[in-house]
Amino acid sequence: MSFTSFVWEIGNISNKSSRKRHRLRRGQAHITPEASSSSSPGSPGSLTVQIEQRQWANLPPELLLDIIQRVEQREQCWPGRRDVVTCASVCRSWREITKDIVKTPELCGFLTFPISLKQPGPRDTPIQCFIRRERATSTFRLYMGLSPALSGELSKLLLAAKRVRRATGTDFVISLVGDDFSRSSNKFVGKLRSNFLGTKFNIFDSQPSRDSTVCSSCESCRKTHPGKVAPRVTTSNYNTAKISYELNILRTRGPRRMQCIMNSIPVSAIEGGTAPTPTAFTNCLDEHSSPLLDSAGRRPQVGSTSRSMQNVPLVLKNKAPRWHEQLQCWCLNFKGRVTVASVKNFQLVAAVEPSENVTITEQENVILQFGKIGKDIFTMDYCYPLSAFQAFAICLSSFDTKPIAVQNAFCFT
Repeated sequence: MSFTSFVWEIGNISNKSSRKRHRLRRGQAHITPEASSSSSPGSPGSLTVQIEQRQWANLPPELLLDIIQRVEQREQCWPGRRDVVTCASVCRSWREITKDIVKTPELCGFLTFPISLKQPGPRDTPIQCFIRRERATSTFRLYMGLSPALSGELSKLLLAAKRVRRATGTDFVISLVGDDFSRSSNKFVGKLRSNFLGTKFNIFDSQPSRDSTVCSSCESCRKTHPGKVAPRVTTSNYNTAKISYELNILRTRGPRRMQCIMNSIPVSAIEGGTAPTPTAFTNCLDEHSSPLLDSAGRRPQVGSTSRSMQNVPLVLKNKAPRWHEQLQCWCLNFKGRVTVASVKNFQLVAAVEPSENVTITEQENVILQFGKIGKDIFTMDYCYPLSAFQAFAICLSSFDTKPIAVQNAFCFT
């Protein structure tokens, strides 16, 4: 049997078993859930899991490690990358070894599991994606790849958002799938909310980016009143970033200006420091949720009252463009990733104070760039310390109408 056939056989067994079991929990999309501890040993579901795990879990650990390492090294892009996910779907032992082999996007530069969308991108080479806007349904889909023309039907859907207009503003509900935007769904990952004018936005995450006092209060409530049912915690209560667009009240010519305050990312992350890196999807009521770690496996230090770089939030600003006399427009160097002039095009760099001792090179490093390449098609390239979720939410703010800020803004490419 060839190596490819062996991997596909594993995938077929995984697909058959997934139809017999309950729906996947949050953070385990496309991954076989572990056997529930509450099920009795003699139940049909427990017996099925035991039979399937015995079939593949008895492989020698050295052989199993070598197999998964070869799959991970060979398949470095989608759709071939799904073979790595297939290995994690076989049984518990395969899943644990796969999780140990697959590194975070910061270290390997790949997006493999759903939690990778909440982890910071690589430091050196940005992850290149594109966004497709569907005007009829007010949805926006984030795909992995250079462009639809190059990726075609093989594009990997990463995230999807749906615009919901309210009387006082607009919400962009972000989900892991393109057909379920319910806030009570386990596919819900967060949302973007704007004010009435569309000039100020807040990014809400479905899980805390750092140790939160909300979780501790929930646990204390559960311990203090064991006879009462713990109240359901509303999702997306964790404000992780604020985005603001400068009002153009004087109606002067020029590109619009934006600023992003990343409350969950310290400014030290751009100067050799680390940004919080979640290892699993968690919620406040999950007693066994894993803590958030940085890329080195340490828990981020919070709660200090000192104004050190570890506690100062990272602030991003749009890179100042230059005026091109011949083209008569504002220009930025997108390195060929943007081809259509649009007021939505932007590049974000770090906005730091001189006292923070950040080098000029780091200040000029583009952390996120977004631009138009065709009708309803936009590119999005991001790198450390932003995650795919954070970058996608920032780009979504560019789609909301800004009556004052946009009226006289000039296009640039």
